[in-house]
Amino acid sequence: MKFGIDRLLADPALRKPLEGKRIALLAHPASVTADLTHSLDALVACGLNVSAMFGPQHGVRGDLQDNMMESPDFTDPTYNIPVFSLYGEVRRPTGQSMSTFDVMLVDMQDLGTRIYTFVTTLLYVLEAAADHGKSVWVLDRPNPIGRPVEGQTLLPGWESFVGAGPMPMRHGMTLGELGHWFIAHYNLDVDYRVIAMEGWAPDSAPGFGWPTDRIWINPSPNAPNINMARAYPGTVMLEGTTLSEGRGTTRPLELFGAPDIDAKAVIARMHAIAPEWLKGCTLRDIWFQPTFHKHVGQLCNGVHIHAEGPSYDHAAFQPWRVQALGFKAIRALYSDYDLWRDFPYEYEFGKLAIDVINGGPGLRGWVDDPTAIAADLKGAADEAAWQIESGPYLLY
Repeated sequence: MKFGIDRLLADPALRKPLEGKRIALLAHPASVTADLTHSLDALVACGLNVSAMFGPQHGVRGDLQDNMMESPDFTDPTYNIPVFSLYGEVRRPTGQSMSTFDVMLVDMQDLGTRIYTFVTTLLYVLEAAADHGKSVWVLDRPNPIGRPVEGQTLLPGWESFVGAGPMPMRHGMTLGELGHWFIAHYNLDVDYRVIAMEGWAPDSAPGFGWPTDRIWINPSPNAPNINMARAYPGTVMLEGTTLSEGRGTTRPLELFGAPDIDAKAVIARMHAIAPEWLKGCTLRDIWFQPTFHKHVGQLCNGVHIHAEGPSYDHAAFQPWRVQALGFKAIRALYSDYDLWRDFPYEYEFGKLAIDVINGGPGLRGWVDDPTAIAADLKGAADEAAWQIESGPYLLY
């Protein structure tokens, strides 16, 4: 199959509208061609006038580990062009940076999860382009976790940098498709086009969204493999808790744990509460000691979520519910556990981080209610509604 960047480079007809235009590239370390040439180098080599570059959260270089670690602007040492950070002093492109180009090419590998901030950066770029009369092209890439949809819809008033609009946590779309939805939903007047992929088969084994003949490159520092991507719509919620999500280990965002839980007991209680939510994956109790971040230097007992191997069932796996079940099990075993982390998550003040992440308090309320059963966790209606709403914008 071919990604959008590879099709653009291979077809002069696709590039012809870019002739004579100043081009900006929004990219990160995973923005590479099939032969692992970075998209910036490949676009310059094919003769396009790349006049600026933009970087999302974690930076163009992908060097910054955690949330709320800001990247500076700088000048690219190879091509002597400005590199503007969209996760530094600003989140939205400024008028000054918008004056440096005519067409922005967006070539970012996404993770298929609303909270992954590249989604919001795309929206902000589209809004700025509409305001300044610029064009935006998305060079489309796979949603590595495919088409399944899961989670509660973000509620009105809960929009944030991790909540670009009323969509569920696992949205089932590519960035190119999401761009079309953003334009329709927010009624944006912008020149937009998608250089679509060729041959993407999101329902096909073994990749189910990720073509296994392509090398996986971290789109952000703690996104090291496809198992992490599959688990992420659930494990990202750990950022709003006191539990470790595995930062400071070699398997971040695939596991959860702490020094003061019994992982085997947690897994057993998860099976007792809602065994049907655990289909499609395997849970394994582990020990780990983070080298940085939460519980640094402490021995933790935890649960590793394996959405891989012979037990993986793409259609059955529900990462958001698996992680919600982990929280519920911990609350059931340790009723007064200090679970919810209180800090300004992604610069949102006055709201608990877990609620910002989920786009409302619904999940936390279910976890903390000792009388709530599995059937009380709302989500199915939101998921069905989103599949209907997003359907007209799917390109594959």
